[in-house]
Amino acid sequence: MSDILEAAVVALTDKLDGQLFDGSVKFELDGVGAVRIDENGVAIDDADADCTLTADPDVFQAIINGDTNPTSAFMTGKLKIDGSMAIAMKLAGLLA
Repeated sequence: MSDILEAAVVALTDKLDGQLFDGSVKFELDGVGAVRIDENGVAIDDADADCTLTADPDVFQAIINGDTNPTSAFMTGKLKIDGSMAIAMKLAGLLA
């Protein structure tokens, strides 16, 4: 397992802070792998999801740390979204 993915699971779990997430989102980190959030929590998983967010690991880390706004990353092409935009917006609210 990648240290980046394991750290992502911890960071996202902390961000969710026990809240249940209705739906599923997958973060695909270019060249690293994927982390998935669903009603069961956060896990290293590349299964299909309602929404897939793709970014390089540095952009992902900046979003998780709060250094980069997810909407800004999307608007500048640093974050790609495939699938349900409503789910992506819901997740952005949790990560803020």
